Amino acid sequence: MAYIIAEPCIGVKDTACTEVCPVDCIHPKKDEADFEVEEQLYIDPAECIDCGACEPVCPVNAIFPESSLPEKWKNFIEKNAQYYKRKKEATG
Repeated sequence: MAYIIAEPCIGVKDTACTEVCPVDCIHPKKDEADFEVEEQLYIDPAECIDCGACEPVCPVNAIFPESSLPEKWKNFIEKNAQYYKRKKEATG
């Protein structure tokens, strides 16, 4: 199970979570080319180690364990995964 970044992150993109992630699985970071065009940050479900370090530092409470994600935001499970699929396809 991974953590998921949901709707409260849209338009905020506070990067406190990227700074505490021990496996660097939250992107885009401020210095990455797609930071400005993406509406939110995303957690790579394949890389997330379920440590929970990101959840308490999020100032807008946008990060949830997948099992606790509110029903209204279940679509963000796929949204997070799709971001990494697009990145992988773009880099070949």
